[in-house]
Amino acid sequence: MQYHSNCGQQPGTAPMTPWRRLALLIFGFALVLGVTPVGAQQRPSAAATPRAEEITPEVAATVRAAVEAWARGNVRVDDVRRTPMPNLVELRVGHDIFYVDEKGQYILLQGELIDMKSNRNLTRERLDDVLTIDFNALPMELAFKQVVGNGKRRFAVFEDPNCGYCRKLRADLVKLDNVTIYTFVYSILGGDSELKARKILCSADKTRAWNELMLSGKIPGNAGTCANQLEKIRALGSKLSVSATPTVFLADGRRVAGYLPPAQFEKLLNEHSAK
Repeated sequence: MQYHSNCGQQPGTAPMTPWRRLALLIFGFALVLGVTPVGAQQRPSAAATPRAEEITPEVAATVRAAVEAWARGNVRVDDVRRTPMPNLVELRVGHDIFYVDEKGQYILLQGELIDMKSNRNLTRERLDDVLTIDFNALPMELAFKQVVGNGKRRFAVFEDPNCGYCRKLRADLVKLDNVTIYTFVYSILGGDSELKARKILCSADKTRAWNELMLSGKIPGNAGTCANQLEKIRALGSKLSVSATPTVFLADGRRVAGYLPPAQFEKLLNEHSAK
């Protein structure tokens, strides 16, 4: 599944919260300094650490074949070694190091656990669960609503006026049928995002003004000085850890961060929003 975002966050990834970033930094420094993080098991002595030659040819062949098959022949495993962790094997591919279980089913890739047999990202699936919200608890009074057809497929979207991928997504959204779209104008990119957002919210027909802005660049002619709830929307986005635009919440609370091609978005919409 390919995601795209233009706010500096890696496409399709979970938001890097301050706590997660701090935890990664602490753990990284602990590894560099040879310090055992609090709550972690004491490091084994050098004598207790399994040596590379202790790995059996069968295990080496199994994990080598599994990884090379999963990568569809695009990589060649240069070396296979045991690690101090039971049942965890180190693979070297050029100057990169990966970790695989001895049965050759799971691989740790950039900190994410991948099931190579089903090609499922187990870390991503777990984060999807963690980041799921109560859709019905969203303060919809902060959004403007657009209903097309029977409106049965509901979702909410956080968009910034200056977000390129938001414009691309909006071009797809206006072609959808039988949807209810709740748009939260989430001005976080700086520049004149705030002014454009104010002008939208001061328009008599906010949905029309937003679609015209995103699709053709037409900026409403009002002064943008009416009362608005942009601060409340930004506070809501912060509470929900919305760190990139566009971010979509489907009717079952599932989060989609970044742009998805129309066919993939439609598939998710049918699976998670037809309620």
